[in-house]
Amino acid sequence: MNIAIGSDHAGLEMKKEVILILKDLGHDYTDYGTDTPDSVDYPDFGEKVSFAVSTGKVERGILICGTGIGMSIVANKFPNVRAALCNELFSAKMSRLHNDANVLVMGGRIIGKDLAKEIVKTWFATSFEGGRHGNRLKKICLIEDKTKTGVV
Repeated sequence: MNIAIGSDHAGLEMKKEVILILKDLGHDYTDYGTDTPDSVDYPDFGEKVSFAVSTGKVERGILICGTGIGMSIVANKFPNVRAALCNELFSAKMSRLHNDANVLVMGGRIIGKDLAKEIVKTWFATSFEGGRHGNRLKKICLIEDKTKTGVV
């Protein structure tokens, strides 16, 4: 699977750890930055990763900032992106199982690297359940369509 990954300065160290996990899991990845601990603006990196997922350039994305909140907001502005902020294992599992999340967001200042590794492993190991959850995703897509046309 090809993964886009990005972080701001607050998520840089965790991003480095997550990349090691992606390699261990056999995934290809594209690192959209940042590569420095200098202060940067998270929307710049959230946009790059989310655009790659939104347009189908990659199958999934991972975003990391201080809390994960800002990256989540940015990512969910893009069509076809279902970003989930997961700072514990249950949300990671359910975001895939019920929501077919295609962008995982974590807070680099909220959780430690060991928990982040387990979240990533759980997120990739969990498949979308479909069924009634598929119907709900169709409704989300209809909302996206309505907002594009201005008819709600």
